[in-house]
Parts: sequence; C-alpha cells; structure tokens
Amino acid sequence: MPPGPDPYIDLVSQRWNEGVTSAETITAELRALGFKGGAQTVRRYLRPFRLPGASRSHPDPHRRKPAPAAPAIPKPRKISKALLTHPDRLTEDETLIVKNATAGCAHLERLQQHIRSSAKIMAQRRGTELPAWLHAVEAGDLPELRSLAAGMRRDLAAVINGLTPEHSSGAVEGNVTPVKRLKRDGYGRANSDLLKAQILIAA
Repeated sequence: MPPGPDPYIDLVSQRWNEGVTSAETITAELRALGFKGGAQTVRRYLRPFRLPGASRSHPDPHRRKPAPAAPAIPKPRKISKALLTHPDRLTEDETLIVKNATAGCAHLERLQQHIRSSAKIMAQRRGTELPAWLHAVEAGDLPELRSLAAGMRRDLAAVINGLTPEHSSGAVEGNVTPVKRLKRDGYGRANSDLLKAQILIAA
C-alpha cells in the first residue's frame, strides 16, 4: 500500500470509494478530525488509484480504481508497543490493534500470552513461576523467546531471586556506578584518600 495520511488511511479510502475524488475535499474533512498534514499527502496516497489521463484539478469519479477497503495494517512498532503495554493502559486504537493482530496470526497470539504471563511474574514478584514459563516457551515455536529462555537458564537461580524478594540490591548498585566513574576520572592521578574525598563531596 502506498504511503498515506496515517492513521486516517481507512477514512481516505472510504471517501474515495464513495466517489469523493478531490484530495482537497478529503483533506478538509480530515482536518476537522485532527489531521495535521496537507492535501499533497492525501493526493500522493490517491495517485495510484487514478486511471491514466484522469484530471487532478477536475477528477472524474469514473476514471479511478477502488482504494483498499480492508483496514490498513499497522506498522510493526505500533503492534509491538500495543503488545507490550498493560491491557489497562491500552487506548481504544491499541486494543483494536492487539485484537486484529492476534486474531490474524497464531504466533502473535502465543507471543501475547507469554508476554502477559511474564509481566505478571515480574510485576507481582512471582519468581517461583519462572521455570514453568520457561518450559512453556521452550516447548513453543517462537525462536526469539527460546533464545531468551536459554539465556535465563544459564543463571536461573539469580533470575528467580531477582524476581522474588521484595527488596533488592538496586539501591547499592545505583551508588556503585557513580563511584566507579569517579575512580575512572582520577585513574593514574589520585590515591584512595582523594577518591574518598570526592565520594563524600558527591554525596
């Protein structure tokens, strides 16, 4: 499908198929709905549907091909964002994207199930359920997730521990990082006394 005034492509195609062949007229309708683009964007999208010899200034409704009537396929990044967003935070459009994507692709449906399960494990600190999740992933046919599972298996005890206790060493690690930077900045020019002083000043 040619590039067009996303996310208004469906409406543009609908108006074109209804006989409205003027890009300016369609653009005016879109602007009432919040479209920020110009008529040139709409005209570029409609160009492949005009038959040879059709006038752009006085378009003939009969000298045209129908525009795609099926809903435009969302871009991959929109599908990914919708799949990775908590269901309670999805917009109406994102909910529709998830519904259509998972209904039309069994792999995406299984991917969504794994995403939802892993999100619960992380958000609710249910690390003890991770082995069962890994087993389900490894038994599936999603190679990217199987690769992720293999990486987790290499240090499974630490991953489970990180997803289970209420408290973590995150605060300690957050303080270690700036200390390492101070040490690198003074490498070869300062001793431990100066490093200690810099840490106290930075704190």
